[in-house]
Amino acid sequence: MSKKIIVLAESREGALRNVSFEAIAAGKKIADGGEIVSVLIGDNVSELGQELVAYGADRVITVQSEKLKQYSSDGYAQGLLAVLDEENPEGLVFGHTALGKDLSPRIASKLGSGLISDVTSIEEDGGEPVFVRPIYSGKAFEKKVVTDGLIFITIRPNNIDPLPKEESRSGEVTSLDADIKDLRTIIKDVVRKATDGVDLSEAKVIVAGGRGVKSEEGFEPLKELADLLGGAVGASRGACDAEYCDYSLQIGQTGKVVTPDLYIACGLSGAIQHMAGMSNSKVIVAINKDPEANIFKVADYGIVGDLFDVVPLLIEEFKKIKAS
Repeated sequence: MSKKIIVLAESREGALRNVSFEAIAAGKKIADGGEIVSVLIGDNVSELGQELVAYGADRVITVQSEKLKQYSSDGYAQGLLAVLDEENPEGLVFGHTALGKDLSPRIASKLGSGLISDVTSIEEDGGEPVFVRPIYSGKAFEKKVVTDGLIFITIRPNNIDPLPKEESRSGEVTSLDADIKDLRTIIKDVVRKATDGVDLSEAKVIVAGGRGVKSEEGFEPLKELADLLGGAVGASRGACDAEYCDYSLQIGQTGKVVTPDLYIACGLSGAIQHMAGMSNSKVIVAINKDPEANIFKVADYGIVGDLFDVVPLLIEEFKKIKAS
């Protein structure tokens, strides 16, 4: 049976995040030919609506207010609940991002709904969607189906391919006036500690360093390699604890969970907490002096050697390829 699915889009610094397009594709898998309504909340976001249509949304609803200029769970919840009251959908799809992880439990509680979080793929069984998600730090996967009530999921970035962008797609972009009031949280200032460039959680290529980088300066060749490949730099908790880099780069069970197309691990031993955050990467390349390092157990390709010898060689070869 066809369903109306509400997809929450996310924007950052005036641009849509890629997970918004992935969420639309996930919504299509659930809708069974039904309608995809993308919702964009913020201040002055209406100009982004047509891009969501180009990626597959049938309609776009913007909820705009000066009070929504910065994210707050109570403000965004009020805006989204106003949309849900009008639309009465059969399903909701959020990204499993910092915003999605904070907002989705609040909305589920308000609606009295269940929530399937961190979905990495959607299968089909007898015409009904089956949601696959990792458990036990990625050591196993479970499959869940919704037998009654609202389908509410969050999807892990970089796991569900977005639909091809088609500028010729047509869809209505409308605005909803929501009465945002009694905010208990007021954002005075936002201090960003994340690095410039590619968002780590959405990066297709990640070059990560562990204690083996030895110092803050040791991350410089990793940054050069990441820039050359159009990727982002990550780190283990050990490297962050040693103050070689900021905790915003931490990947692992207590950091970010990433699933890039290519993950290059440099000087990383492969502690289980770190591998919980990156073991589902499509291709893993490990560089380590210790041939017995745990990281080699999950690596597709392994290089036994000093990262300070190997990484410059990789940089040189990639530069040759780019120049040719």
